[in-house]
Amino acid sequence: MPESNRFEEVVTLVIKHRVKAGFEVPYEAWLRNIVSIAGQQEGHLGVDVIRGKSAGLDLYTCVLRFCSTESMQHWLDSPQRLELVNEATPMLADGDQTEVNPVNEFWFAPQAEAGSPPPRWKQAVVTLLVILPHTLLVPLIWGPLLQLNAFLSNYVVATFLITLTIVVSVVYLFMPMATRLFAPWLSSSTQPKETR
Repeated sequence: MPESNRFEEVVTLVIKHRVKAGFEVPYEAWLRNIVSIAGQQEGHLGVDVIRGKSAGLDLYTCVLRFCSTESMQHWLDSPQRLELVNEATPMLADGDQTEVNPVNEFWFAPQAEAGSPPPRWKQAVVTLLVILPHTLLVPLIWGPLLQLNAFLSNYVVATFLITLTIVVSVVYLFMPMATRLFAPWLSSSTQPKETR
């Protein structure tokens, strides 16, 4: 029971930093340090860093996942984080911008720097690319195990286990990977590609 509550409470902390010109290298070093420290915090479930451009400056969107609002707030209010943010402030054009989202909302929202998500058809394509292999493969993987026991082979039980496997796998692993992989394509309609 406590385990299922943890899954229900998962939250994401989205942090956006626009880095002043000339501070890109020291900011990258600072970012590696704070990501490493955040990863050691109790309740931290993972982080994705999305790099982009905004008004000619490097834009970093960090999506941190926590097992509960309490764990996230503990990290946000920690003296360690406040000290690190103060250290980075001179490098940031707009300061430390944070927002809290339910776990599934970060899939597409951070890709667009203006705050608008990619077109729905692009969201649908990426979602289909993630869900379709799961619906084909997960039942095949579970199949032999479900036949070992009469209880497990019950239609409702089997459907529940297959669906649970797909949902957990998509939310915690494959959807974050897919949005990171397709980030340039997802944001291409709202954000022209810049070259250095």
